[in-house]
Amino acid sequence: MTPKQTILLVEDEIEPAEMMANFLRMHDFDVIVAHDGNQAVEIIEKKAGTIHLALLDIMVPGVDGWEICKKIRNHPVIKNIPVIFLTARDQEKDEIEGLELGADDYISKPASLKLVKTRVESLLRRQNPQTSNWIQYGEVYLDLDGKELYYGKKGIDLTSTEYTIIELFFKNPRRVFSRQEILEQISDDERYVFDRTVDVHIKNLRLKMGDASQIIKTYRGLGYGLNRELVTA
Repeated sequence: MTPKQTILLVEDEIEPAEMMANFLRMHDFDVIVAHDGNQAVEIIEKKAGTIHLALLDIMVPGVDGWEICKKIRNHPVIKNIPVIFLTARDQEKDEIEGLELGADDYISKPASLKLVKTRVESLLRRQNPQTSNWIQYGEVYLDLDGKELYYGKKGIDLTSTEYTIIELFFKNPRRVFSRQEILEQISDDERYVFDRTVDVHIKNLRLKMGDASQIIKTYRGLGYGLNRELVTA
């Protein structure tokens, strides 16, 4: 079964937003609705790894649609997703500005729900998004394809061994791994080194992660894993 694709809909008018969201849900999309720009930014930070397309009204309270688009295009996880602007401002300069910011399409309101759905489906077919290969906990993101770790928008430069360890933790967020279990996951050369080798890798990983390092927890007498208090189900 193909996973549902998720749309971020930013629209301050409650009734039109719910009508559009329900219509898209009827056609097998998941829809996350934000009624102002600040809420949209919060959703992006918390759920970026699940968003496949954004429908943005330009004139929303707080952070406007232009700025939301900029945040999307500068975000390490969703910088390449399709963005469609929805606006009642039917002016050529607005459309040009939106496209210059990196929008993929521009729909003037009021627009039929069928038209919106058609444009959404067209862009997603063109994008051909696959199941998300990002794992996200708070502001920490792991790119499973690129084998890279991000904290917010900042990439963290890891060795292959450090990446292997953090991937192990991210894929098993509820488990605690002993030093020996971690050694068995890293390079063959290190399987026969003292288990304190793991402590050194964890120390270096924490130093590189800075404030994000609080997500790694030492379980005394047991080993290491993700901090369960910071990992949501």
